[in-house]
Amino acid sequence: MEYDADVIITGGGLNGPALALALVRAGLTVAVIDAQPASARAEADFDGRAYALAIASKRLLTAIGVWDRVADKAQPMVEIKTTDGRAGEGPSPFWLHFEAAEIEEGPMGFMVEDRHLYTAFLTAMQAAPGITHLPSTTVIAQEAGPAGIAVTLSDGRHLTGRVLAGCDGRQSGTAQRAGITRTGWGYGQTALVCAVAHERAHCGVAHQFFMPSGPLAILPLTGNRSSIVWSETEAQAKAIAALDDDDFLEVLRPRFGDFLGKIALAGKRFSYPLNLTLANAYVAPRVALVGDAAHGVHPIAGQGLNLGFRDVGALAEVLVEAARRGEDIGAVDVLERYQSWRRFDATALALGMDAVNKLFSNDNPILRTARDIGMGIVGALPGLRRGFIRQAAGIAGTPPKLLRGVAL
Repeated sequence: MEYDADVIITGGGLNGPALALALVRAGLTVAVIDAQPASARAEADFDGRAYALAIASKRLLTAIGVWDRVADKAQPMVEIKTTDGRAGEGPSPFWLHFEAAEIEEGPMGFMVEDRHLYTAFLTAMQAAPGITHLPSTTVIAQEAGPAGIAVTLSDGRHLTGRVLAGCDGRQSGTAQRAGITRTGWGYGQTALVCAVAHERAHCGVAHQFFMPSGPLAILPLTGNRSSIVWSETEAQAKAIAALDDDDFLEVLRPRFGDFLGKIALAGKRFSYPLNLTLANAYVAPRVALVGDAAHGVHPIAGQGLNLGFRDVGALAEVLVEAARRGEDIGAVDVLERYQSWRRFDATALALGMDAVNKLFSNDNPILRTARDIGMGIVGALPGLRRGFIRQAAGIAGTPPKLLRGVAL
């Protein structure tokens, strides 16, 4: 059987291009099917979207030739402060403070705007001869066979490959067509997302403020700006989202506080519902799921993209090593290596964030006391605190090679 590409990737957001670059640098050929026009997310206007990249994710981006394209636009995070309280009343006296110096790895992470990261991926893909990028196109049908998988595109074209990697999000059509079901639930919360400019410097400090209705993350961007990810109950969020900019800021200010001085909007506002959705399998015949297609999680701690990059590193390593051994990279036993590597870790982290959200998103006095004591204990034990930092940074245990900065 002749193939148009070794690996066909559906989804051109961030995980898809990352996987494509990882694979072509190791000698495989890739086709990336992207529903968006090539320039749709690389426009100059800032729309508020930004990502907290863990140390391990930065190492992956370095290994696949992307980090140097965004390094000058990345904001290092050198401290994380986690507090609990109510809007307008200030935080609880029990809080957690994580500092980069505790793990001696440089910054704990980096904030990068979506437009800069996507542009870097797009430029890198255009420079990679082994990648065929098909923008403004979707997959409408797929059929796995004993020797490969065939897909039909929305423009009528047909492609064949050895593996189909679904990087197409929480509503993954790749998963649905492969018969992979999902487990999950809604949180009754909506995330309100924007960026604000402020008078005072944030000094690279990220804040996570847990309130009864949901957490508020204040994440440092370059300059005197911060990214806001504000989780509210669905009804309250709907009402807040309907406000004009001035009234929106009036509601935000008592939650944000005055520690950075006066604030003003620095881009568009948008919102999205929050839920947990886990694929009941990460693989099917000739199919592997990556990122949100495998595990859509709560934005607490900003781990969604980092989890996706761990998938990218693991799947790329499995496929490349199988190809070098002369194996069929789409064989069931090969793809199951990827599933066994990633499924437990991703599910455990997803359920852990689910538990944290449920523990903190309430005003129960008993739970409030318990969680305040818990934060106090973690804060008082340096070893435990460093363990949390290393886990969040993606450097605990033995991550995939790319997330250690090792080329495949």
